[in-house]
Amino acid sequence: MMRTTDELSPRVAHYLRHLENANDTIHSGRVSQIVGLTIESIGPTTNIGDLCLIKPRGGGGIPAEVVGFRDQKVLLMPLSDLTGIGPGSLVTATGSPLTVPVGEALLGRILDGLGQPIDNKGYINATKHLSVQGSIPGPLDRQRIKTHLSVGVRAIDGLLTCGRGQRIGVFAGSGVGKSTLLGMMARNTEADVNVIALIGERGREVREFLERDLGPEGLARSVVVVATSDQPALVRIKGAMVATTIAEFFRDTGRDVLFVMDSVTRLALAQREVGLAIGEPPATRGYTPSVFAILPRLLERTGPGRKGTITAFYTVLVEGDDMNEPIADAVRGILDGHIVLNRSLAEKNHYPAIDVLASISRLMVEVTSKEHQGLAAQLRANLAAYAEAEDLINIGAYAHGSNPAIDEAIRLHPSIKAFLQQGVNEPSSFEDTLARLQAVFSEV
Repeated sequence: MMRTTDELSPRVAHYLRHLENANDTIHSGRVSQIVGLTIESIGPTTNIGDLCLIKPRGGGGIPAEVVGFRDQKVLLMPLSDLTGIGPGSLVTATGSPLTVPVGEALLGRILDGLGQPIDNKGYINATKHLSVQGSIPGPLDRQRIKTHLSVGVRAIDGLLTCGRGQRIGVFAGSGVGKSTLLGMMARNTEADVNVIALIGERGREVREFLERDLGPEGLARSVVVVATSDQPALVRIKGAMVATTIAEFFRDTGRDVLFVMDSVTRLALAQREVGLAIGEPPATRGYTPSVFAILPRLLERTGPGRKGTITAFYTVLVEGDDMNEPIADAVRGILDGHIVLNRSLAEKNHYPAIDVLASISRLMVEVTSKEHQGLAAQLRANLAAYAEAEDLINIGAYAHGSNPAIDEAIRLHPSIKAFLQQGVNEPSSFEDTLARLQAVFSEV
């Protein structure tokens, strides 16, 4: 007959209670192999997405994330330099994924891809930490998008009006003015808070963006997350997740957040690097399947919530100005509209170089008046008529009076061009934009 623990001697009962409550999980392991960017470890018992600490020679701990398993081995990718790590290095599981501090203290701060401050302003005094994995709101937990959000750019507010909680892609090749446009929006928007993610940027460009494009007034109500191109691929991915988590926090406090990520393309390249390192097969143009899986999981986290909203602008760096390359095509199918920056306009010193005819806001009809929609449609029609006959007009082959629509387009073209062009330091309120749009057609 078995006796209960209380019927045994005190010493035996003590050890039995410890055995009953013991956790048999293995919390540590050893590095067995390093191949390229991937570290293989025998143990510890852990889960996908959890952080582990790898002890290099000389002490300390290098953070690494669990990215997969192979042949009963744990596959890890480091979040910093691998110097000092070799076979036999101790691997310790933390039992949790990466978290980021959140709170009002983040405003005006600049963080790295892991959520740590890099602006020499000291420790972030935040009492709350959130997992960067986040969660996508249920479709019925989102409020409808019914009101516009001004971004202070006439071409967008007037012809591509965005709603609070809308997600839009900014598609362009390199050197066409994406960063300048993003800086204009961050400075002039009606949103309560800006969250800006600079993913895969050149290190030189970060300070230029902060001081020239964003400026002190923009930074004061912004949180900037920076993961430059020299950082490990996993840090670049985490940078996008950290920024999205911060935006979610401010949204859930009831704020209207302007979220900007530059760029989704470099995020996709980082995910491809991770996927290839852990053995994924390359698919479309070398991109692995996980690239096309991470895009909707990340992009769907923004948008409206129960209380606040995240209005998101994601830049897409198209290869060779090909607007139909795989990442551009995938992103365009997920988002609620797209803004195309045209290199030929930039070459003519037309800034912002927004190609209005190639761009669309799918929610403009939901957030604008009938009068506004009519004026925008009229301006688009005149732009299209002028573009159709532009070659004939430029060589003097068009005969005035041949087509009334083209005649009208030629008459209005200087006013339309003046409306669409805007200086970097020339903010425009939504009311001023509407007045300027009406004036285009009222001028003789």
